[in-house]
Amino acid sequence: MKTVCPVCPHHCHLEEGQRGFCNARINDHGKVICDNYGKITSMALDPIEKKPLNRFMPGSRILSIGSFGCNLRCPFCQNHTISMSCGENQSIMPVTPMQLTQQALSLRESGNIGVAYTYNEPLIGFEYILDSAKLVHGEGMKNVIVSNGYIEEEPLLTLLPFIDAMNIDLKGFTETFYQKLRGDLETVKRTIRIAAQHTHVEVTTLIVPDENDSEAEIEELAAWLASVDEKIPLHLSRFFPLYAYANKTATSVNQIYRLADVARKHLRYVYTGNC
Repeated sequence: MKTVCPVCPHHCHLEEGQRGFCNARINDHGKVICDNYGKITSMALDPIEKKPLNRFMPGSRILSIGSFGCNLRCPFCQNHTISMSCGENQSIMPVTPMQLTQQALSLRESGNIGVAYTYNEPLIGFEYILDSAKLVHGEGMKNVIVSNGYIEEEPLLTLLPFIDAMNIDLKGFTETFYQKLRGDLETVKRTIRIAAQHTHVEVTTLIVPDENDSEAEIEELAAWLASVDEKIPLHLSRFFPLYAYANKTATSVNQIYRLADVARKHLRYVYTGNC
């Protein structure tokens, strides 16, 4: 008998032992569980601005962790070795929520403010984030999520009381582009709207040549974001050839600056990245 995963809009119908589209959730005896729970592939103490979060505790550092798997298929993914993996051929370090919290505490003297769940798509590991975030908050430290925003409303609302900031990738502003990535625009817009009501939110758009780089699209994106809150920071980031888009041309710096000026017609805080 198949079991439906409730975490993201793919709603994978999984047979016993079958993995979902994200490669990180699996049907285990009739229950869909987080198979990447506590399986850490990446860990670093990063500047908060690297998330990027420019208006949340600037100048601080945060313990950043990632696992494996993702529920989108971006052909330009900079972390594709872990995001497109189901954990095979990965160096995995088992870290319980308590161990993660203790590691975060041990780095306080180095400027650490908490834990950032990032690198792959963290929200597919919903249960691990929830368990860890509760403990991290209990020690008076911060929780940050860096996500593609492709999550259902119920798990998002369950997490948000324990989350202090999010950076959400808004990949573009057309359904056509999102269809290429195996997602949908409206879900991500809903995530941004809901998250902005509960926590600090910043938004990132990677500008890919001939995909989502028109002035008209960025103006529409910025105007919509301003309708949520004109003070939400928008990061427009420069694309470099990677993964399935290794043969594409990098976005020009001048194009990023032009699009940033377009976005500033609507938004108070617009930043340029990778320039």
